[in-house]
Amino acid sequence: MLPAQDLALLRKTLKRDLTDVELACFENLWSEHCSYRSTRHLLRTLPTEGPGVLLGPGDDAAIVRFSDTCALAVGMESHNHPSYVDPYDGAATGVGGIVRDVLSMGARPIALMDPLYFGPLDSEKNRYIFEHVVAGVGGYGNCIGVPVVRGELVFESSYSGNPLVNVVCVGIVDPDRYITARVKKPGNHLVLIGSSTGRDGLGGASFASRDLSEDAEAADRPSVQIGDPYTEKLLIDAILAMAETGKVLSCRDLGAAGLAGASSEMASTFGAVIHADRVHLRETGMTPREIMLAESQERMLVEVAPEDVILIGAIAERFDLDWSDIGEVIAEPRYIVRYLGETVADLPIDLLVGGAPRCSWEQKPYSAERPFSRPEVPVKDLALAVLAHPDVARKDWVYEQYDKDVQVRSVSLLHDAAVLRLEGKALVLSCGCNPSQIFLKPYDGAANAVIENAGNLACLGAEPLCIVDCLNFASPEQPEVAWQIEQCVLGLGEMARKMGIPIVGGNVSLYNESDEFDTRIMPTPSIGMLGRGEVRRWTAPNEGDLIALVGRTLPDFGGSVLDAVTGCGGPAPAMADPAVVAIVRGLVASGSVTAATDLSRGGLLAALAKVAPRAEVALAGDPLEELFSETCGRFLLAVRDESVLAGVKHRIIGTVGGDTLTIRLERESIVIPPEDLDAALSTTTRTMRY
Repeated sequence: MLPAQDLALLRKTLKRDLTDVELACFENLWSEHCSYRSTRHLLRTLPTEGPGVLLGPGDDAAIVRFSDTCALAVGMESHNHPSYVDPYDGAATGVGGIVRDVLSMGARPIALMDPLYFGPLDSEKNRYIFEHVVAGVGGYGNCIGVPVVRGELVFESSYSGNPLVNVVCVGIVDPDRYITARVKKPGNHLVLIGSSTGRDGLGGASFASRDLSEDAEAADRPSVQIGDPYTEKLLIDAILAMAETGKVLSCRDLGAAGLAGASSEMASTFGAVIHADRVHLRETGMTPREIMLAESQERMLVEVAPEDVILIGAIAERFDLDWSDIGEVIAEPRYIVRYLGETVADLPIDLLVGGAPRCSWEQKPYSAERPFSRPEVPVKDLALAVLAHPDVARKDWVYEQYDKDVQVRSVSLLHDAAVLRLEGKALVLSCGCNPSQIFLKPYDGAANAVIENAGNLACLGAEPLCIVDCLNFASPEQPEVAWQIEQCVLGLGEMARKMGIPIVGGNVSLYNESDEFDTRIMPTPSIGMLGRGEVRRWTAPNEGDLIALVGRTLPDFGGSVLDAVTGCGGPAPAMADPAVVAIVRGLVASGSVTAATDLSRGGLLAALAKVAPRAEVALAGDPLEELFSETCGRFLLAVRDESVLAGVKHRIIGTVGGDTLTIRLERESIVIPPEDLDAALSTTTRTMRY
């Protein structure tokens, strides 16, 4: 439903009442999901330019140069509300949508990442949502032949009733031949290619711009699209074949707001006439409103010259896809929809596409950090509890559902970042953030998300190329949430500028709340980062290697895994110094270290379990601070000779080798044999199945 103030503004501007189709167009295109009414002024503060950026924010995907002959198309999207209502189809169509965003640039999709956030696994409903979301991501990605090479899993109570399903897609394209989504010339035709239009997904954009109510599953199921990955695979091949002809002048995926959204945004530099009665349909009796706003999947809109329509149609038919010549680009800046000879919409196109008034919300800063309360639990018991927490423990059951090797570019996918072979170099990918810490310190936590992802790339010797983001928050109408949003965007921007990494695109998802569970999500500015380096696998250390800790450790327990398992509280990490990332990157790139990992969830203990599960370690400070602090900007390195760390502030804390993980503390030693370590790290995998 269009808000009363918007309706009044439109009636005043147009000096008339609106038709049913016009009302639906504004309801969706002026929604938060499409127009970023609450955030676009903040997004303009982000650094978006860089020497490798060929096309920044504003299109379906960004284009970033990887080499002289190869560019990356990259985008990031959310499909949060649909994935609660219908977990499998919501997640699957989220994958399909972001793949088509990359495809619309004329790029071949080569990789996916999926940062996912769920409520605790002790809830049967959360386990059901989790299992079916993972199955949806894997099922769709596997069928279309695009590997899921990286992801993140976070489990926290605020996501009960409103999981977050964020997806990054990366594609490759000739840097001189990518396609954009803006029409080029009046008189050209708009051709719709792909699946027939049905009633699925009606009102999806407006649905994504409100919180979830208790009866969401039944009432909102029609707003969830149904995907067909086999048609998507045909569509990928067809669009790439069309792009190869050089006859596709612009292209856009039909996503939020369906044909109305794609065609009006595509034609916003000029204008367009759309003939709704020419659209190929799956169902009879559809109204013009339904035809224009349905979000049926696997559909693309292309601009071609009139003389090339038959050629493009023939390519579609070669791939067994339907197509329709449904509109024309016009010189007058109007958006006109006709149906059976009747004009059912006639609007100023700039009013429809860019005219949504900004929403300004009251802000209220808060302080949520609590004093540290020392847990009265033996250190070894705390260690096993931290390792068994689902944010730290193994995720094998999830990763095994994804075909990670299709397209045969994958080199190394586990541990800190994914490595793909591309143009004789490594394309290195990382994603995620730490919502618990960001909730406590939104500015610092969002900045640290940039450092942590850059650190993941550094552990494989890769230099960051760009960032995409998915800014997930609760209702901006809550003053505390409005403050979170501003602080997170400013924090992301500051660290991206400090590190010289452009933020080239992304998505904003607001109103992530649940009446049913009485929850609103923690601020979750999830990011995806792409980097370039030499091709190398993540390697395990050698027997006898020295273990070095780089970076200063502070008692940062707030938002940590220790806090999650004990409720101990404490301060969250402050913004880290990014200089250490460049130091570690240089060490790895030079071959000076045999293994490297950054310290993040689970602190030093989790890093040891990953890098040196059999080692002798001696720690002189407070045991909890040494083992469980999550101070950002720290790394664990394995080196053959300490001399390679000359000039780098570090501590040698142990040696790789032995039969157990033995940690000597000031007053005691804890010994974790392999079977205990394996049991703790496997706990989550054993409880993940619904």
